[in-house]
Amino acid sequence: MSESWSDLLMNDHQTTERVLEAVSKALSGPSAPEVGLMQDAARYFREYVDLCHNKKEEQHLFPLIEQRGVPRQGGPLAVMLSEHDDSRTLLPRLLALIDAYSAGRGSVLDELRQVFDEYSTLLRSHFWKENDILYPMARRVMSPADAEAVVAGIAATEAALGNETRARYYALAERIVTGGGGEDLSFGVEREVMAAILNTLPVELSFVDKDDNVRYFSHENGTKIFPRTRGVVGMAVQNCHPEKSVHLVNQILADFKAGKRSVAEFWIEMGGRFIHIRYFPVRSPQGDYLGTLEVVQDAAGIRALKGERRLLDEA
Repeated sequence: MSESWSDLLMNDHQTTERVLEAVSKALSGPSAPEVGLMQDAARYFREYVDLCHNKKEEQHLFPLIEQRGVPRQGGPLAVMLSEHDDSRTLLPRLLALIDAYSAGRGSVLDELRQVFDEYSTLLRSHFWKENDILYPMARRVMSPADAEAVVAGIAATEAALGNETRARYYALAERIVTGGGGEDLSFGVEREVMAAILNTLPVELSFVDKDDNVRYFSHENGTKIFPRTRGVVGMAVQNCHPEKSVHLVNQILADFKAGKRSVAEFWIEMGGRFIHIRYFPVRSPQGDYLGTLEVVQDAAGIRALKGERRLLDEA
């Protein structure tokens, strides 16, 4: 299934937020940030955020939704356009400070931190408003043909900047994130908290690494739909399934590794339960296959739901 216009633009937001986090971490660290990282960041903000991402919206999304009745003045669209202008006021200051820092003028570092913080705060707030306010408003007024036109416009804007524009700048973003020490959001909590989160989910998780060995399963100390012990950790996943189903396991893994499949799902009825079993390939930001995640859930209760519940029951 192809990505929608909002998926494409929100992916830009997410990627840029990771860059902002990495640059912020580099600027606030105990040592001065690397010149190369700051130059990469300047290039990303100038060439991708301003000259590509913002242009996608200004040339294709914003004019179309204005035609569909979203006012250009006095509403969310006006705010978004104003904030694009604000970012273009801040960006030259930021780029000039990065140039000065790159030329060896370490005395500008405090001002660089200040201007970057203003720029980062503006972009983060702007992305939130677009994701949660403007884009839902746009989806309500757009037809399927409108949505296709915006997707085509996004592709045209990227193509005008060269081959594989998004892939090139996403790779640049990843280099900045790696160089700045940016981390995935999940690492913002301690290991035991993350384990508790996974064990609290109303689904059971198992992870098989890229070499087909079991490395993790959740709910170890709780009642499980498919009981297992720590002895399975390190075993080949094929040895954890009945012989008659091993060929199916191998087919799923082969398809995931080859990029031929993005999900495999099954459901069975068992002892009054309706068991929904799904497998997903786990990939790095670069698309490399890291392993397979199994998600198992007793969906009988969900399947039986009727009507609506809008209030919390008494405890």
